[in-house]
Amino acid sequence: MSVYRVLEKLETYVHEGTWLPAGYRILSEERLIEFVEKVRSSLPEEVGRAKTIARDQERVMRAAAEKAEAIVGEAVSKHEELVDQNEIVQRARTTAEVVLREAEERARKIKEGADQYAAQVLAEMEARLAGALGAVRKGRESLNRQPQMPSAPAAPADRPLAQAAADAKRAAFDLQAAEETKALESV
Repeated sequence: MSVYRVLEKLETYVHEGTWLPAGYRILSEERLIEFVEKVRSSLPEEVGRAKTIARDQERVMRAAAEKAEAIVGEAVSKHEELVDQNEIVQRARTTAEVVLREAEERARKIKEGADQYAAQVLAEMEARLAGALGAVRKGRESLNRQPQMPSAPAAPADRPLAQAAADAKRAAFDLQAAEETKALESV
């Protein structure tokens, strides 16, 4: 299950909690912990994707290095075969150098691209995690700020205000998620 899906369920659960005076809600600690655990269990999947990208980068680098070594080895053997023919030897050296430079340049570009992509994925993941952690902290702070003695019941006008605040937070979260999705699709 994705982190976003778990967070949506958590938000729904919070909105369905029993109302108390002063605009507070009663929520089950066990249920909240269950949601946190689900978020935690969803994270390794995304972290695993970043590791796969890093692992693919190493594989591509090894393949490029092996190809470069094969090209160099081929150029050396050609050189030995054509030692007596100076012009052919010169051409082989030139070709080998060009191929080696191209292979090294290709390997460098592949490594840079993979590094940039991995850094971008990790940065986006870090931003998502920071947002999720902030939401969890705000929820915990809200729970910790509940008064010891309940006061007079909240005015009916407070309830629409709280709902409007929750709707605004959800809209901001949805907008951020849409922007992140567009950024990932552009990659």
